[in-house]
Amino acid sequence: MSKRKQELAENLAATRERISAIAAEHDRPAPQLLVVTKFHPAGDIALLAELGVEDVAENREQEARAKAQELDRLRFHMIGQIQTKKANHVARWATSVHSVDSVKLANALDRGVSLAHERGERDTDLAVFIQVSADGDTSRGGVVREELDEVVETVEKAEHLEFAGLMVVPPLNVDAREVFETVRADVDRLSERLDRRLKLSAGMSADLDAAIAAGTDIVRVGTSIMGKRPVG
Repeated sequence: MSKRKQELAENLAATRERISAIAAEHDRPAPQLLVVTKFHPAGDIALLAELGVEDVAENREQEARAKAQELDRLRFHMIGQIQTKKANHVARWATSVHSVDSVKLANALDRGVSLAHERGERDTDLAVFIQVSADGDTSRGGVVREELDEVVETVEKAEHLEFAGLMVVPPLNVDAREVFETVRADVDRLSERLDRRLKLSAGMSADLDAAIAAGTDIVRVGTSIMGKRPVG
């Protein structure tokens, strides 16, 4: 085993062990792990695949598209903000999108998936999570609470989108657990209204404990597995 593969294997095992321990401490099910691979080379992601990883997350469309084309045995998930003009590209490669934050983007992704179907570039619909803005500052992505139901309705009506749940990133200098618990309550409210189980995508390396305690279903972890991003 190469030095890099050994390093990734150890980091992956340690992260999974940490997630399981936190979940047990809070009497919660262990959430799904999405390994965030942004800025890291396709070779590293290929090593993850050899270690049994099937799902990875990226936040820049062009970088993600190139990796997805090279490593088609993995499922790539988009977690970064998306310009509407890039929706057609994302619709070709993404297994899911965790950052839908407007009616406009939802409609653009729906059209993009339809086009990808027509071109034979995908044969499934697109699972989407609506990103919630915890503080109303939409410059970092996310829909304000007052507009959440409108975006949910748009996704629900879309022909080629599947509403999977909500995503949130707590702002700095706030109580992360309070943010997670609030959005968890939103997920549960929507699940009851739509009569199916929706998921919460929340929690990264720095706030795993708070997210798992609040009942997140998916955590997005990069640095503790991949290490610091490569220079240059």
